[in-house]
Amino acid sequence: MSQTQTNMDVEKVFHMTGGIGETSYARNSSLQKKASDMMKHITIETIQQLYLTTTPRSLGIADLGCSSGPNTLSFIKDMFDAVEGTSSKTLVPGPEFRVYLNDLPTNDFNTIFKALPDFYKDLGKGRKGRPSIFIAGIPGSFYGRLFPNNCLHFIYSSYSLHWLSQVPPALYDEHGRSINKGNVYISKSSPRRVCELYLRQFQEDFSLFLRSRSEEVIGGGNMVLILLGREGPDHADRGNTFFWELLSRSLAILLSWGEIEEEKLHSYAVNFYAPTKEEIEEEVRREGSFELDQVEMFEIERSDGVKDMSYGTQVARTVRAIQESMISHHFGEGIADTLFDNYGRLVDQEIAKEDIRPITFLLVLRKIMI
Repeated sequence: MSQTQTNMDVEKVFHMTGGIGETSYARNSSLQKKASDMMKHITIETIQQLYLTTTPRSLGIADLGCSSGPNTLSFIKDMFDAVEGTSSKTLVPGPEFRVYLNDLPTNDFNTIFKALPDFYKDLGKGRKGRPSIFIAGIPGSFYGRLFPNNCLHFIYSSYSLHWLSQVPPALYDEHGRSINKGNVYISKSSPRRVCELYLRQFQEDFSLFLRSRSEEVIGGGNMVLILLGREGPDHADRGNTFFWELLSRSLAILLSWGEIEEEKLHSYAVNFYAPTKEEIEEEVRREGSFELDQVEMFEIERSDGVKDMSYGTQVARTVRAIQESMISHHFGEGIADTLFDNYGRLVDQEIAKEDIRPITFLLVLRKIMI
C-alpha cells in the first residue's frame, strides 16, 4: 500500500455530513452550539468593542469552517444584532455587513444558501427594507490565503482549528505502514514519535493559518477562535483524545467480526490535534502577527441525553456527522451504522465507570498595528 493511499487528500474528502437528514451535521451539531453559546458573550463583546474603535462603513466578517448546519446563521444574526445595537446607541448609522462563509470545497454550502431567504426575512422583521447584509460562500482551505489584503475586521472560527490540513505524512513508513498500528490517533500505546509528528503538523498548520490571516485582517482587527484542546502535557488523557481511543476500539470490534480488513484498520488515522494552552501561545508568539488578548478554557456540561437518546448516542451521532466522509472513503460504504452503534455503547459504558472531560479553548486575538 502506498503512502498516497493511506494519507487521504483531506481537502477533497473531508466534510461534515451534508443535508438535513437524520445523520447530517445540521441535525447533530448541538454540542458545538452549546459550547459556542457558553462563550457567546465574549464573542459579542469583542465585535462590539472592535466596531466602536474602528466604526467602519463596511464591516468585513468571516466564519472559517462554517459547515452546513444552522450554527453559522445563528452566529451571523448574533453579530448583526450586536453591532446594530451598538451603532444605535452612538447615533451613528450602522455599517453594511460583508459576511464570508468559508469551508472546504466539499462542504454542503447549498443547505446554507437555501436557508438564506428565510434568514433575511427574519432579520428584516421590524426594520424598514432589507437589512444591509451581504453573504457569500468562500470554498477553500483556511490553511492558506482566502481573501484580499486588509479586507476583514473580524474572523470567527468555531470547532475547526483542531482539524489539521493532513494526517502527518511521516506517520507512515516507506511501505505505507503506520507506525501507530491499531490507533486512529494518539493513545497510551502510541510511540513517542507519533505525538511529536502530530504536534509538528499542528505547529505548521496553525502558523500558516495565522500568517495567512495576518494579510487579510486590518490592523487592530480581531479573531475569536474556538477549538478543542487538552489540559496538560499527557496526550493520551481522558478528554478529547479518549473519544478517538473509543473509535479505535469500535473499529477493532468490526475487525473481529470480519466486517473490515486488518490492513485498512492499521492504516486509518485522523487529521486531528488537541493542543495545550502553552502550545497555542507559543505558536502565536512565534508567528508574531497577533496579540493573544484572552484565553479561556472550559468544559461543556454533560447532559444525560436528549429526546430518549443517551449521552453516548448523542456523541456518536456528532462524531459520525464529522467523520463519516473519511471513514466511508477509507473503509467503504456500509459500516457506519454498526460502527457508531458500537461507539455510542462504548461511550456510555466508559462514562458509567469514570467521566470523560473534553476541553475547549476560546482565543481572542488582535492583529498587531504596524
